[in-house]
Amino acid sequence: MKYVLFICTPVGGEELSPAQIADDPRFTSYIDEVRGRDIVKGGARLRPSTDATTVRVQGDEVLLSDGPFVESKEYVAGFDLIEVADLDEAIALASRHPAALGGGSVEVRPVWE
Repeated sequence: MKYVLFICTPVGGEELSPAQIADDPRFTSYIDEVRGRDIVKGGARLRPSTDATTVRVQGDEVLLSDGPFVESKEYVAGFDLIEVADLDEAIALASRHPAALGGGSVEVRPVWE
């Protein structure tokens, strides 16, 4: 089954650059494991939520606002598309993600196929 892991970071938390992630042993160990198992099928690191633009449509009018869709204590910082046997395996993987271990969270959501 395919799942998306939404990597959520606390607002105001440390924002690691791609170079810092590449040098962080917590991340490199995790990345090496999931790549070695060939379960990550895609994903991306996202720019901070302050760089977001939210689009709404009301009638014929397109409304834009700076920032994320909602204000919250966390924001989506990235996502991984994984393919694993079942939800239990997806949860086990998410529970080892450095974001979940470092004060953030990882939302696990199945993909329609």
